[in-house]
Amino acid sequence: MSSGQNSGGLMSSAGLVRYFDAEDRNAIRIDPKTIVAFGVLFGVFIEILNILGL
Repeated sequence: MSSGQNSGGLMSSAGLVRYFDAEDRNAIRIDPKTIVAFGVLFGVFIEILNILGL
């Protein structure tokens, strides 16, 4: 690639960074700790079902 050509990688990703940085006031906000707790509880529930043979 010659030094005069621009691959456009950085410029094309700049719009995505701006898009994902914007916060929507109507979006559902869930605490990350809630997601982790739900995953752990779901895993425990599945293990209990496996032990019971259901």
